Amino acid sequence: MDSQFNRHRRLRRTANMRNLVRETHLHVEDFIYPIFVAEGQDIKKEIPSMPGIYNLSLDHLTEEMDEVVSLGIQSVLLFGVPLEKDACGTQAYHEHGIVQEATRLIKEKYPEILVVADTCLCEYTDHGHCGLIENGEILNDASLELLVQTAISQAKAGADIIAPSNMMDGFTIAIREGLDEAGFEHIPVMSYAVKYASAFYGPFRDAAGSTPQFGDRKSYQMDPANRLEAMREAESDLMEGADFLIVKPGMPYLDIVRDVKNNINLPLVTYNVSGEYSMVKAAAQNGWIDEERIVLEMLTGMKRAGSDLIITYHAKDAAKWMNSHK
Repeated sequence: MDSQFNRHRRLRRTANMRNLVRETHLHVEDFIYPIFVAEGQDIKKEIPSMPGIYNLSLDHLTEEMDEVVSLGIQSVLLFGVPLEKDACGTQAYHEHGIVQEATRLIKEKYPEILVVADTCLCEYTDHGHCGLIENGEILNDASLELLVQTAISQAKAGADIIAPSNMMDGFTIAIREGLDEAGFEHIPVMSYAVKYASAFYGPFRDAAGSTPQFGDRKSYQMDPANRLEAMREAESDLMEGADFLIVKPGMPYLDIVRDVKNNINLPLVTYNVSGEYSMVKAAAQNGWIDEERIVLEMLTGMKRAGSDLIITYHAKDAAKWMNSHK
């Protein structure tokens, strides 16, 4: 018979053949693992909406980091859960703030680990917003000054990468200039360049206690319906001196990941956020899905869409599964 069709299945016939032609590869080194560090003593509190993820005080952080290192994960992202909050988010930029102290501990005990410091105010303000408030409005430029102080304090503590997540206009150039003037011109900025006002952040707000006490974040985070605006945001951060760009959330925004990857030549990070994690965990606990296959497929999809790195709460689980298949 004179075949008039292509034999695509030739390259899928065996596992080794599929491995040979596989286009996208997931590596443990691709993962950045978020950790919630809490002020206080003897705190290891599982977050109800995020099974397997904990608020950890410094005396439990070493145990967590031992596991991270043993799995081959090379980068962590630190979020702080302070004991006290105020209108200005003072603990965000305090010399002995919880993220600063956690950074010092990690860099002393695990100097090879890359510490990424989340640079925002929402975890530290009593109103839960990412900037200063006046008459119910989030102040942009006045907030930048405090964000710069936060970034500098994190760099002084030993952070390897500053990751501003606040979505104030001009935050990248303000932090870049602030770091340079303080002698930290060698510290890169991993900008949350494209951050949507997403419902997928719900479990994170439980973990960090950062739910806004009034209103919402739609005046500074992006409208989920907008695509072209994402490129304007990303291009601004490129021009303002960002070294990495983050798209957040992940799964519902893979079109945005591909757009940014196709147009901007910087390392691209996708944040596989708390709501995405929690949905998978809930379905797995009910026996509805194969958790390992779902997670690895999801993370591979993020790489295929253009992600160079992935911030994910699945990092430890994924690393265990990947290491077991070597």
